[in-house]
Amino acid sequence: MLYYLLFPLAKYSIVFNVFRYVTFRSIGAFVTSLLFTLIVGPAFIRLLKRKSAVETIDEDVPEKHRIKSGTPTMGGLIIIIALLFSSLFWNIVGNRAILLMYLTTVWLGIFGFLDDYLKNFVKSKKGLLPKYKLWGQISIGLLLTLAIYFGSSAGDKVTALQIPFLKNTYIELGWFFIPFVVFFITGTSNAVNLTDGLDGLAAGMLAFSALGLGVMSYLKGNFKAADYLNLEYLANAGELTVFISALMGTLIGFLWFNSHPAQVFMGDTGSLTLGGILAVISVLLKEQIFFVIIGFLFVVETMSVILQRSWFKYTKKRTGVGKRVFLCAPIHHHYELRGLHEAKIVMRFYILAILLVAIGLSTIKLR
Repeated sequence: MLYYLLFPLAKYSIVFNVFRYVTFRSIGAFVTSLLFTLIVGPAFIRLLKRKSAVETIDEDVPEKHRIKSGTPTMGGLIIIIALLFSSLFWNIVGNRAILLMYLTTVWLGIFGFLDDYLKNFVKSKKGLLPKYKLWGQISIGLLLTLAIYFGSSAGDKVTALQIPFLKNTYIELGWFFIPFVVFFITGTSNAVNLTDGLDGLAAGMLAFSALGLGVMSYLKGNFKAADYLNLEYLANAGELTVFISALMGTLIGFLWFNSHPAQVFMGDTGSLTLGGILAVISVLLKEQIFFVIIGFLFVVETMSVILQRSWFKYTKKRTGVGKRVFLCAPIHHHYELRGLHEAKIVMRFYILAILLVAIGLSTIKLR
């Protein structure tokens, strides 16, 4: 919005020329979303309390989580509103990639909101039935994938999957690109949802993953940097950098209230939406494998649940008594039951997340 309003004034004063630069608008987007979240957050948390939108703790989580019962949830609305508000101010909103991000944010935000609404207002214990939630994720994944697949020009090579550790090495997916990306978006959305189990855990890990994607987006959106580093230049990547900056700002702002002891939880409104957002960004940047590297902890969390359930069903079928691999899944609850304080678990996950981002970014020079 500001680009359309103020950049045309550059012909009268060179000061307004700064609105053409991605770096300036990215900083503006980051600061705007951060301040918006910090200012609006307290009032929004009080509103959630008045409306009794509070967390009901599941029976299968560690006993110490019982004290969190009654904490406001659906805080993902703060993140979504701040993200869209900041992006509308600083992005070129007519950009195709940004329009796809808006569609992703709103669509998944609606399904996440419905899940939280049914849990907190209708008092439906299970919330939105898994099949409807999965339908929402698959449908947006399919819609976005078809838009990317059929909306690209002949030379874009959108179906090519780049191998980060090898120079100029791609896997051509062809038509398999469509089911692969649908699965990738759906899986990432659910992975972040599973990770959101400790105060500040998901929000912090998402911020680190967004940082890695932001750096990659900036480099691919800068022709000189992309050429020097032998990266594919993507014209839309610059605007994605602004959007990612807005995302990082609101995630850091949300951590102000979500860090231990949490004043608010993001709920499915936030976790389902944010996972999908990062997945779609990585698809638009053609960096799915890079994202798996920097967000590998989300994979670990998901695999711990799959392994736990699979082994329990297998052993129960074979012996009549189900056995568990972990004390509790996802794996962050396992470490809780081992006696670690959740703040220590979260901090160690942060350290691992930073390490993974560093490893992912180091692959840039290997290309």
